[in-house]
Amino acid sequence: MNYKLLGIGVLMFFIAQLITWFQLNGQFIWKWVKDNEWVMALIGIPLSFAYLWATKYSVAAFGGLLWPVRFIGFGVGIIVYTILVSYFFNEGISTKTFISLLLCFILITIQVFWKN
Repeated sequence: MNYKLLGIGVLMFFIAQLITWFQLNGQFIWKWVKDNEWVMALIGIPLSFAYLWATKYSVAAFGGLLWPVRFIGFGVGIIVYTILVSYFFNEGISTKTFISLLLCFILITIQVFWKN
């Protein structure tokens, strides 16, 4: 396990998920985003590179394994989504959401620290 590459991959996933969230949900916050769908869609081009690089670095960190990377990308996405929805839309964290977040954290922890 190369923790430096994993750190780069997780950071890239975080940035990509953050931009994705604003790309998709910004229309409910700002009129400009709602009125400029084509601009928001074009953001998908550089965003694709962020996901490509996140996957590349994470797969290298896990010695070529793909499954751990999928779970980490998913977990990071859920965490980013929860924080931003809570902040921008005041949707609290219910018991169900809290348990789901806890499961995401456990999922990431298992993938990073459980040795085959």
